[in-house]
Amino acid sequence: MKPLKNTLVTAQSDDECFMRLALAEAQRAKDLGEVPVGAIIVRHGHVIASGFNCRELRQDPMAHAELIAIHTASEELGTWRLTDVTLYATLEPCPMCAGAIIQARIPRLVFGTHDPKAGACGSIYNLLMDPRFNHQVKVKSGLFDGESRKMLQTFFHTLRRPQPSSL
Repeated sequence: MKPLKNTLVTAQSDDECFMRLALAEAQRAKDLGEVPVGAIIVRHGHVIASGFNCRELRQDPMAHAELIAIHTASEELGTWRLTDVTLYATLEPCPMCAGAIIQARIPRLVFGTHDPKAGACGSIYNLLMDPRFNHQVKVKSGLFDGESRKMLQTFFHTLRRPQPSSL
């Protein structure tokens, strides 16, 4: 399946449409046995990058959906400064991803569900609004919270379910 690049969305609220695309990326991760998190980066109404978790597939602890999308967007635009984009993610970014958002100068983040164990955008810490950094990010949270949370809960419930013995 090809990444969702240069997709223009005008129906509904843009945030809702783009979050649905991020949820589709999360489903791609889930289909591969990865933690279902998806991310989309949008510039001027167009999807310029997308990503989904693939830590297991790549055996790379940094293969988070947000980092993949940020890397792809930087390559697409030819710059590390992503000053006119919005990042959509199905799960609240972790400290590593929040740090990358700050470093890339992304001005706006929209995410689905909070992460009470590793969320660095309001749950356990809010890296994106720390005034000690030279860049702060506007954050909108809770968009499609139920869908994002349910996909994660279903994934982890299935993963932790006892497997029948193969005798």
